Amino acid sequence: MQTAATPLMPIPGAIDPVPVPRAVTPREDGRVDLMGLSRPQIKAVLEEAGLDTKQAKLRSKQLFHWLYHRGETDFDAMTDLAKPMRGWMAERLIVGRPQVVEAQVSSDGTRKWLLRSDDGQDYEMVFIPDADRGTLCVSSQVGCTLNCRFCHTGTMRLVRNLTPGEIVGQVMLARDALGEWPRGSMASANDDEADDTPQYTTDGRMLTNIVMMGMGEPLYNFDHVRDALKIVMDGDGLALSRRRITLSTSGVVPMMARAGEEIGVNLAVSLHAVTKDVRDELVPLNKKYGIEELLQACADYPGATNARRITFEYVMIKDKNDSDDDARELVRLIRQFKLSAKVNLIPFNPWPGTDYECSAPDRIRRFSEIVFQGGISAPVRTPRGRDIMAACGQLKSASEKKSRAELDRLAAEKQAALG
Repeated sequence: MQTAATPLMPIPGAIDPVPVPRAVTPREDGRVDLMGLSRPQIKAVLEEAGLDTKQAKLRSKQLFHWLYHRGETDFDAMTDLAKPMRGWMAERLIVGRPQVVEAQVSSDGTRKWLLRSDDGQDYEMVFIPDADRGTLCVSSQVGCTLNCRFCHTGTMRLVRNLTPGEIVGQVMLARDALGEWPRGSMASANDDEADDTPQYTTDGRMLTNIVMMGMGEPLYNFDHVRDALKIVMDGDGLALSRRRITLSTSGVVPMMARAGEEIGVNLAVSLHAVTKDVRDELVPLNKKYGIEELLQACADYPGATNARRITFEYVMIKDKNDSDDDARELVRLIRQFKLSAKVNLIPFNPWPGTDYECSAPDRIRRFSEIVFQGGISAPVRTPRGRDIMAACGQLKSASEKKSRAELDRLAAEKQAALG
């Protein structure tokens, strides 16, 4: 089965020649992978496989619960389905997970997974545990459309967008690894052939937050990111509140309003500079959508309030964007556009081949003080997972190093595509 697809917005860079990646990838054994499918899509799969409409509707509801609320991958364990139905499904369907190529654990407890898709593409996800929360950093693309100069992922070519199943699959895999699915089994009084098993219980979660800040620009894969996050937020499934999900963008202005209206999660903007020349260098997308246009889109973002402030991500780079004047200009811009915002100051995380250095700790503290004095929260983020290249800006699925000349050539190609 191939789902109906809407055209994706044009994106620069070397992209997958398939115009719209399939939400359901055909398997050699003919079975359909249900991961990443919504209830209506699961119902359509079941109807196509031969169930009548009434049966397909009932079974799609049950499957959705087992897939996303219980994290079950074995049809035999779905105890509110009649045993013959379980066998019928196992012959035609499968519940997939990303293939884990490598799993690493940092000295600070941060975990990083290198994942591989069915077509052999690699991407990464990171789990960051804290005392009061656990945050999963999720990727949206293999590689990246953009070429932000401080970011290791930006040195990669964009290979393709991740499908909804590959995005949701990262959350499922993290919950597998953390052992966070409800314990026990569930039986239905409406199915005479269901096993007589106890009701399940739920426990406290380690994975409490999701940030779309992994590999890729989420708003250049809008449809698939939206569909995946709707599954993550569904109350009958993963049931993660939209208040605990943050989508990060480098400033794809035309898609920001749609993100607020159709997804409605928290917004983070990779700002990183307050002048045109510096942001043009660090975030070349700025040449297409300038700072003032970006900040106006932030001011217009649906749902932004004092209780749901926009977050500006600001990587601190020595002698590039970390002066007192830069801090004062940041305050001025936020006030000019009357934004309910906070600023996350991120010490630059080094990677092989970069020319940039992290600002000194006292310089970062001074920058933070100036922004705080301007009435805007500006905490300094503690780097996590640096020793396994899992920190902000370090994700990159390929291990090869590129020379400075190669990085410059790749950046020029991407910029030419941006126009």
